[in-house]
Amino acid sequence: MDKTINNIGTLSGKVLLFGGVYSNLQALEALKAIAEQQHIAPENCICTGDVVGYCAQPEETVQLLKIWNAKSILGNVEIQLIEGEADCGCDFTEGSRCDGFSKLWYPYAQSKLSKNSIAYLATFPDHITFNCANKKVTVVHGDYFNVSEFVFKSTDWNIKAKTIDATKSDVIVAGHCGLPFSHEQDNKLWLNPGVIGMPANDGSSQVWYAILEDINGEMKFTHHTLDYNYKLTNSLMKNGLLPEEYARTIVTGIWDNTEILPAIESGLQGFGINL
Repeated sequence: MDKTINNIGTLSGKVLLFGGVYSNLQALEALKAIAEQQHIAPENCICTGDVVGYCAQPEETVQLLKIWNAKSILGNVEIQLIEGEADCGCDFTEGSRCDGFSKLWYPYAQSKLSKNSIAYLATFPDHITFNCANKKVTVVHGDYFNVSEFVFKSTDWNIKAKTIDATKSDVIVAGHCGLPFSHEQDNKLWLNPGVIGMPANDGSSQVWYAILEDINGEMKFTHHTLDYNYKLTNSLMKNGLLPEEYARTIVTGIWDNTEILPAIESGLQGFGINL
């Protein structure tokens, strides 16, 4: 299937980057407020996908993103929902805890989303490209070749370079793995802003986003933490239909398991994020 790529031209000023909203309405509300406080236009706010996920308000979250008019690419969850598939397409190992949990949250999300929301998700492209400070930036979910590819900071640079080469980019902005990081090599950058729907396994209820900007012709990026009403998110998730373990993570900042993580990232559980 041909990939859809939306080239949005040259962006000036601040560019707000975020991912993995995961049906967390409270986090999205908090991030939208920050964008408005910092006068970041909606067209400069870009999500790496998986707007829908583990939390309790998928319909409200999608509709708020639509009202905000921020941009997003397709995550694996959006693709599966649009195609009416029976699973989330997260590439979890069959029979794993994450796989088991997905059999709860994915059908829940599917049951809550309106036709209007599904139609809106279907307007998302696979990738977004733009220019910033004379650098080409491409936004992907997993990587260019596989929407469900888990790419971490410890992932070999040669693997990242394949996406950089295929897209002829200077910067890749990616999502899916749930952890914020940056990796620079050969004057190229792989940047994951993190996700706002779940903590980064760092022992904090805060979540992560990033800001990219052109400062005097030079591209700069910064990682930021986001405070939001996580207690409400946690409370809403305790509805008997969603995994209690994910509701607990919202508060503790610790993932239930580290099945998807390489050894280096797994060993950092609860030690905070070092950027």
